[in-house]
Amino acid sequence: MSKKVTKGKKKVEMKEIENDVTKLTTFSKRRLGITKKASELATLTGAHVAVLSYSPAGKPYAFGSPSLQSVTDRFLGMETSHFKGNTGPMVGAHSQSRINSLNQEIDQLNQKLEDEKKKGKIMKKKLQGVERNGWWEVKVEHLQKPDLLELEKKFKELYIQLEHSKFCNKKSGI
Repeated sequence: MSKKVTKGKKKVEMKEIENDVTKLTTFSKRRLGITKKASELATLTGAHVAVLSYSPAGKPYAFGSPSLQSVTDRFLGMETSHFKGNTGPMVGAHSQSRINSLNQEIDQLNQKLEDEKKKGKIMKKKLQGVERNGWWEVKVEHLQKPDLLELEKKFKELYIQLEHSKFCNKKSGI
């Protein structure tokens, strides 16, 4: 058994990306990653977090927990928090609790979305294999139970069509 040889983790030189399409793609992927990390930080620690960035095309993107406005007001010393004033500490604590639970729900939904994307990629690969070979030539060892049931259904349909075809050929004398 041969050992898999990889290049390992390499240090990436920090320099500006020249290609505009690559630059936009990289920005999009990194923006989603940093937003997710900021949301996790706010959820896990209760910290007030704000992230503001502009794409290479000049489009602004912002994330704030509990909100971008409250974090910037607090940073600038103009704190007009929803949790102060006439509302009282109980309302503020309830609001913060609700915000935290919504942040956790967003994280769970993002995880489900990632899982569904992975399933979609797997299904796409399976379909590519089916298109190349034909559905009847798929390796059954790699299929899940729902896929096997679908394959069985297709075989039954094919059998019925062949029986019908044989019956029609006998009737016509072929």
